[in-house]
Amino acid sequence: MVDKPAVVAYTDGACSGNPGPGGWAAILKFGQHERVLSGGEKDTTNNRMELRAALEALRALTQSCQVTVFTDSEYLKKGVTEWMPNWKRRNWRRKGGKLANVDLWMKLDEEIARHAVRWRWVRGHAGHPMNERVDRMARKAVPD
Repeated sequence: MVDKPAVVAYTDGACSGNPGPGGWAAILKFGQHERVLSGGEKDTTNNRMELRAALEALRALTQSCQVTVFTDSEYLKKGVTEWMPNWKRRNWRRKGGKLANVDLWMKLDEEIARHAVRWRWVRGHAGHPMNERVDRMARKAVPD
């Protein structure tokens, strides 16, 4: 059996106001190859942009991969690694009721299922070169 290709993804979201216009970005690295993705929305939140960055990174992969996702969003990392199993058991609801961003969480869950994903948190704005780069890209993607 052939191992799944190894991909490293760096993701970030940005928002001008929260809510307000926002942007997301992702950099996918596969060996010497690199693919950059970005987009924005006129009325969104920072958390939605963090989720979109990870979602779009995973969607861009055309086959099942071993993916290491680097994010500076504790909301994203904890959501996927700690909170999501309970949300799913409660039919995508929090213990206290409605789950924010449920549409994106559900889509992200579908994409995660296609891959073997490891999540890594990095401190934002702390000099990590790829995190700084993807942060600049996300801010640039914020619509005027």
